[in-house]
Amino acid sequence: REATAGTASQGQPLAHEVFDKYGIKPTYVVDYPVAATVLSVAVLRRLADDGRCDIGTHLHPWVTPPHEETVNHVNSYPGNLPPALERRKLEVMTETIEKNFGRRPVMYKAGRYGVGPATAGLLEELGYEIDLSIVPHTDCGEDGGPDFRGFPAAPYWFGRNGRLLEIPLSRGYAGLVAAFGPRLWDILDSPLGRKLHLAGFAARLRLLERITLTPEGVDHDAHRRLLHSQIAQGQRIFSLTYHSSSLGVANTPYVRTEAQRHSFLRTMDQFFDMFVGDMGGVFATPLNLKAQFA
Repeated sequence: REATAGTASQGQPLAHEVFDKYGIKPTYVVDYPVAATVLSVAVLRRLADDGRCDIGTHLHPWVTPPHEETVNHVNSYPGNLPPALERRKLEVMTETIEKNFGRRPVMYKAGRYGVGPATAGLLEELGYEIDLSIVPHTDCGEDGGPDFRGFPAAPYWFGRNGRLLEIPLSRGYAGLVAAFGPRLWDILDSPLGRKLHLAGFAARLRLLERITLTPEGVDHDAHRRLLHSQIAQGQRIFSLTYHSSSLGVANTPYVRTEAQRHSFLRTMDQFFDMFVGDMGGVFATPLNLKAQFA
C-alpha cells in the first residue's frame, strides 16, 4: 500500500512521438496513485486536454481507499472483494478521476484483469460504458483470479441491458495448429506440460504459440505471426497494450536500459506501420468502436 509514487506516467510523452506519427489517440486507464498525484495528473491531463488521449479507470485495490481488506494475492483482484467494498473503491476511483482530469470516466480495466460476479452491475450503476478487462485464452485461477478460457476474443455486448461493450485484450494463438489452440494449450500449460517445457518446444517448432499483442517481451515478428493467424481465423479488432512503467528505465523486466527503451518504442512503431501498410488497418479508440457498433 506504500507503493503510491505515481511517477511512471512521466515517460508517456515518449510514446506520443510514435502515436502522433500515425494519428493514434490512446486510452490510458489510470489507478489511484496516478489519478491522485499532482505530477502524473499534470502530464496526462495535458495530453487529454489537447485531445491526444482518453482517460479510463484502472482499479488496483491495495492502493485504493477505503483500505479495509487484507493485502494478499486473492484480494489484489478487485472482483474478489465483497461487492460493497468493490463499489466503494470504484466510486473513489471514478470521483478522483472526474475531479482531477475534468471528465467522468466511462472506460474500465480491472487491475490484474480481476473482474468478478458483481463488476458488471457496478459498472452499469456508475455510468461506465466500456470494459477492457477480459484476457481471452487465459486462466488466472492459480493465483486466485478469474478464468477467461472460453470467453470470446472479439468485442461483445454484456450487462443487464446489454449496453456495456467488452473489448478484450488481444491474446491469441499462432502456428500450424493454431485453430486447435484453446484445446491444446491446456495440455501445454498444465503442471506436467510446464515441467516438460512443452509450450517452448511447440513455439520453437512453430506448431503453436500463445502471443499477446504488446511490446512487453514480444517482438515484431511475433506480432506479425499473431495478426496473420488471427485475421485468418476471422478476428478484426485488435488492442495493443502495455504498462506505462515500461517507458521508464529499470522499472520493469522489459526495459532495463536506454537501448531497450528505444527497442520498445521501435516495436510499437513497427507494428503500427505493418498494421496500416500491410494489413490495411484503421486506428480507433474504444469510444469510436462503441459508436460504430451501436
